[in-house]
Amino acid sequence: MNQRNQGPYRRHHGTVAAGCALFVAVMVGAAYAAVPLYNWFCRTTGFGGTPQIASVAPAHVLDRKVKVRFDANVAGGLPWRFEPEQNSVDVKIGEVVTVNYRVVNESARETWGIASYNVTPPTVGAYFSKINCFCFTEQRLAPGETRDMTVVFFVDPALAQDSEQDSLATITLSYTMYPVHRPKTPQVQNGSAGTSGRS
Repeated sequence: MNQRNQGPYRRHHGTVAAGCALFVAVMVGAAYAAVPLYNWFCRTTGFGGTPQIASVAPAHVLDRKVKVRFDANVAGGLPWRFEPEQNSVDVKIGEVVTVNYRVVNESARETWGIASYNVTPPTVGAYFSKINCFCFTEQRLAPGETRDMTVVFFVDPALAQDSEQDSLATITLSYTMYPVHRPKTPQVQNGSAGTSGRS
């Protein structure tokens, strides 16, 4: 290839390389953004049984009742016992309900955990609203410590307007505790570092 043709040839390859680099950067950015965007979508729509977050109670309570079951699970690697204080409760739609879960650290060391949650059937996620919850908040338990954690929720009266929910009789609120791994704190020996202790 002669010298005169090398300039456009190099510019073409430079453009292709820049385009590839831009594509890779966009794809990496999209990968990082996918998780928070998906979480936002689930919280907004109730997709996949994700409950909603509310700050106030509904304006009215209906006579219709549903049974809400409570489920608790612990992922591997977390030495905790985790259970609801009651297995289920019958609630009126629109009624604000408070229930407790109890967790016990059964190990002889300090441990950390964090809970995720969902409701079933998944289509109810858009109507199940939490006012207060311990989910997605790190819990640190001392050896043998027991802690009661509160959930305040209601079933939105809008559910009664959804014909697909006419036969709904039971909702299951399920939590899973996952371990949070913390880096070990280096042990600090008595005395100042680098001194022999001799005068």
